[in-house]
Amino acid sequence: MHNLSMIAILEPFANNSQINQYKLLLSMDNATCNHNGKIWLFWSNDIEGEVLEIHDQHITCSMKHVEHKEKFVVSCIYAKCREQLRRPLWDRLFHFSNMDTPWCTIGDFNVITSTEEKYGGIPYNMNKSLDFISIIEASGLMDIGYSGQHYTWCNQRAAEARVWKRLDRAMVNDKWLELMPQTTITHLLSVGSDHCPLLMEMEARSEHEVKYFKFLHYWTENENFLDIVKGCWQKKISRNPMWRLHQKMKLLASTLSTWSKKEYGNIFSNVINFEEQVKATEEDVIHQNTEENRTKLHLINVQYIKYLKLEASILKQKTQLQWFKEGDTNSKYFHSIMRGRRRKLFIHKICTVEDVWIQGEENIAKVACDYFKNMFSGHDDRIRE
Repeated sequence: MHNLSMIAILEPFANNSQINQYKLLLSMDNATCNHNGKIWLFWSNDIEGEVLEIHDQHITCSMKHVEHKEKFVVSCIYAKCREQLRRPLWDRLFHFSNMDTPWCTIGDFNVITSTEEKYGGIPYNMNKSLDFISIIEASGLMDIGYSGQHYTWCNQRAAEARVWKRLDRAMVNDKWLELMPQTTITHLLSVGSDHCPLLMEMEARSEHEVKYFKFLHYWTENENFLDIVKGCWQKKISRNPMWRLHQKMKLLASTLSTWSKKEYGNIFSNVINFEEQVKATEEDVIHQNTEENRTKLHLINVQYIKYLKLEASILKQKTQLQWFKEGDTNSKYFHSIMRGRRRKLFIHKICTVEDVWIQGEENIAKVACDYFKNMFSGHDDRIRE
């Protein structure tokens, strides 16, 4: 049984006047629906909700969970079956993509993104999906994947005419991945419906993340870098060779981190700061075109370009993209790739030896630690000599 804070029902086959009855049955505190009755949305008082737009193919709400300070936007989708009738929905999604807010679109889009998302029936014509694929890219949305069965819809016809498709999905923007990178979607079993219910589980990023040392390539271009390395490596440390290596590596990591903060500061913040300074100084030059102002602008530009190059180096290293040219500094794109990579590294769920699925960083960490503690301490009776 799941403790749900929000429920969306698509095509409920009931009159809108009955929505309050269903609200009570579902133990929810708030409810709204669109005019054609195709989307019913319920949420509990755990969520502070504000309806931003009600459309015949979506309901979009701004929400904030009582346990978290950040607001987010959710668009519940029930798209039309015909391609041309879906276009007004794509226009509205593109409109919402301009928000600087975590945003999730979830529901039945009534279209697939690849031939792998259909099984059975006649071959699929991908031209029907071009508008959908284009709006996904234009809106900066990312499919967050799923666990469970692959297809979410079946026409329930006889064997030779049966067709399966993945029509239902959840897609999020970069801000959502930044705030809640561990969001998961599970395709539940379809009972009494031709669609699988989607279960979305969200967890905000921990404010107490452990930061590990990461060597940055641009350090090697600094004239003081080798002297710092030599200074750490020449430190006298006693005991066995492996211990000396460990201690020197530890000292070097700490020294480089401290040096980098003093030498460069926060690269990304510096880029923003120098960009603002360039804008302000350009205004000064326009109003007072003096030698002093021109020199000041030149010096600030030098620093701005320096930090832009450092930022590009970091993004290139973190995204592991080797192909982009120097000067291709599409930061938003690189940050999106970085978060996509980080998302793949997350352990979203873990199954215990009792076949119980565990979620949440702290719970997963505890289960993993207990498992290996039992394994290596000899208390796990499954281990045989």
